[in-house]
Amino acid sequence: QVQLVESGGGLVQAGGSLRLSCAASGRTFSSYAMGWFRQAPGKDREFVSAIRWSTGTTYYADSVKGRFTISGDNAKNTVYLQMNSLKPEDTAVYYCAALLGRGRPIVVANSYDYWGQGTQVTVSS
Repeated sequence: QVQLVESGGGLVQAGGSLRLSCAASGRTFSSYAMGWFRQAPGKDREFVSAIRWSTGTTYYADSVKGRFTISGDNAKNTVYLQMNSLKPEDTAVYYCAALLGRGRPIVVANSYDYWGQGTQVTVSS
């Protein structure tokens, strides 16, 4: 069984920074990409960022471009999300996810095979 465990969430003032981490444990697997999604109360889960391991290509939602940076270690199925210049609208539960197969859209939540339990990020104004 595969587990993804996020950490690094918390409460921060607007303009501050947080670094989220996601580590995989359990059964060994090889992922095609890993990503971060978020879900605010009353809203659908939305794409935040992803990284495709084979090319190192990174993807960002327009709302976080220039403020968030994704990085990671393919061999360890570990991914990070550095979040700078945080805004109150970034408040949400952040989930990491692993996508095993190619050919599925990286920015779509349903493409992903494994999910973490989520970590809360709260940005106060």
